[in-house]
Amino acid sequence: MAARAPRLEQLPDEFPVFPLGGALLLPGGHLPLNIFEPRYLAMVEDALGEGRYFGMVQPDKRLGQGENGPGLHRIGCLGRLTSFDETADGRFLITLSGVIRFTIVEEIEMRRGYRRVRAGLAGFAADLRAPEDGELPFPRYQLEDVLRRYFIGVGMDVNWDGLEAMPDAALVTSFSMACPFTNEEKQALLEARDLAERARALLALLEIGARDGGPDMTWEPKAS
Repeated sequence: MAARAPRLEQLPDEFPVFPLGGALLLPGGHLPLNIFEPRYLAMVEDALGEGRYFGMVQPDKRLGQGENGPGLHRIGCLGRLTSFDETADGRFLITLSGVIRFTIVEEIEMRRGYRRVRAGLAGFAADLRAPEDGELPFPRYQLEDVLRRYFIGVGMDVNWDGLEAMPDAALVTSFSMACPFTNEEKQALLEARDLAERARALLALLEIGARDGGPDMTWEPKAS
């Protein structure tokens, strides 16, 4: 049984953030992370004792370097730790499940080397409501067709039976997160107003990738 979504007033408005280019977390999505850098090991340890929440946010290359590190995009996604394992060499293998998007209001004092923010969540309250199936703004077969062409074009194997069984919202969320789009494209998917807008953006990006023979598959997000 799926866990009940929290109410807006139950969520923190101050929390750690993990700036990681190319790593997209969306509400309802699940992001595996391999944590090995000391400050982020500390962040995970602290999160485990404080509600299990931290945010994912992408660096914004237009802003350059600041006092605490790279400038950040204003919109990120708050996630909750839903899986945790510690390896023999001291790394944390975790899964962060997306809860709600946020807008950074301001950065606050760092703790144990990791960055923290005060954030506004109310503008994304709709993220807490489970989307209904059938919200795609076009026939589903169009998305399934371009996904097939895209992944065949880049030589990646996909469980097509599993894909066909996925609800619409899960399909859009999973492939928005999984496809190796650019940082800017991933940020645009994050900032899409709703499922319909995100589905249109995903379809357009996949069409471009399928037509051009796929993205540069050498890219791989690096957790820390």
